Amino acid sequence: MRYLHTMLRVRNLDAALTFYRDALGLQEVRRVDNDKARFTLVFLAADEDVAPLAGQQGRGAPLVELTYNWDEERYGEDRYFGHLAYEVDDIYATCDRLMKLGITINRPPRDGQMAFVRSPDLHSIELLQKGNALPPQEPWTSMQNTGHW
Repeated sequence: MRYLHTMLRVRNLDAALTFYRDALGLQEVRRVDNDKARFTLVFLAADEDVAPLAGQQGRGAPLVELTYNWDEERYGEDRYFGHLAYEVDDIYATCDRLMKLGITINRPPRDGQMAFVRSPDLHSIELLQKGNALPPQEPWTSMQNTGHW
């Protein structure tokens, strides 16, 4: 398992960038504007994490992902944190192991690529398949979401 990023929802992207980039000194390493879903993702990394990765746009560095929804905020205050994200070698094996430990898979990996679980303190944890998505398979394909993620 490899730590990828912490996602934080932001209400005002310019104000957030002034804080994280200008005040804290993080570098913007990647930006995604999604017109269809109406959001912007800005990925930031510390200078020391970016320097060894020159030319790779911060890939591999631990990142802060700022998520800005263009429309009126859809999340209540209690869900404003976002999530931690980890890359795993086999998302199905990881979710199976977690289930055997009694952990609820809140968003099953139906797509062979992404799942969500929550910590005992209700922090969301995103699990992402390393490389390409795995082919869909049961029981994951038929599993419904459980609770919040």
